[in-house]
Amino acid sequence: MSDGTRRYRFVTVDVFTDRRFGGNPLAVFPDARGLTDAEMQALAAEFNLSETTFVLPPADPANTARMRIFTPTRELPFAGHPNVGTGHVLADRATDGLLRFEEIAGLVEVRIARDEAGRVTEAMVAAPLPLSLGARFTPVQVAGCAGIEPWEVVTENHAPVTASVGNPFVIAEVTPAALTRAAPDLAEFRRMANATPELAGRFALYLHARDGGAIRARMFSPALGMAEDPATGSAAAPLAGLLLSLDAARLEGSYDIVQGVEMGRPSLLRCTARRAADGIRATVGGRCVLVMEGQVVL
Repeated sequence: MSDGTRRYRFVTVDVFTDRRFGGNPLAVFPDARGLTDAEMQALAAEFNLSETTFVLPPADPANTARMRIFTPTRELPFAGHPNVGTGHVLADRATDGLLRFEEIAGLVEVRIARDEAGRVTEAMVAAPLPLSLGARFTPVQVAGCAGIEPWEVVTENHAPVTASVGNPFVIAEVTPAALTRAAPDLAEFRRMANATPELAGRFALYLHARDGGAIRARMFSPALGMAEDPATGSAAAPLAGLLLSLDAARLEGSYDIVQGVEMGRPSLLRCTARRAADGIRATVGGRCVLVMEGQVVL
């Protein structure tokens, strides 16, 4: 621009939903060339969504793009809903239905599904790393963070444990009533983050409950600038892997996880897990809806 301003196109999509104003909102900058790290972080803070993505040329021309993911407070190595949403936005760049994104956690593949009319129906993300399990926590620690009672933390299936397929979460099963009633205690989250150095000050708690034949979930992460997240793909994927790991007789499994109901933004995350040579591999996918388009002026 002759006046020295720079303009960057953005779009927003609601992820893991088939209707506007449901799911998890995401802002995508399809061409972020020229933006500095500080500008990307400032834009993510300005949008104040769970994440904002910035698309750059790939280091390897065999890949689709390099993608950077920012929360309002920091950059992430990997996240699920940013990959699903950006996959929808960049679907026309897919080769044989496949997008390949270079991210801090590694190469992430996104498979695009279309209907007979050629419309995108789903994006499915393959997590960049196999399931890894880390530090365990007590029901008292989880309950303190979530504002529930220790006896409402269910340990029959698994203890509260850190799980990751590229981004670590503390995963805990709770009763359905406790899940509905849970609310983050900011002081307890801060204390746990400081007391758990392996999580690098990022204590993100993913609660799940079996409600009949369904799995419901909620995610709290005040350290990332979000008291609660309406849909968390990078937590749903390790949950799928964890559930498969608990069933030694199964080689693979499919899991539909509902999240965001308590926030008024219902989301459906469709996950799979399978046993592979290097461990348990997981995927997460879903639908998206375009909501806004515009320009940012810098």
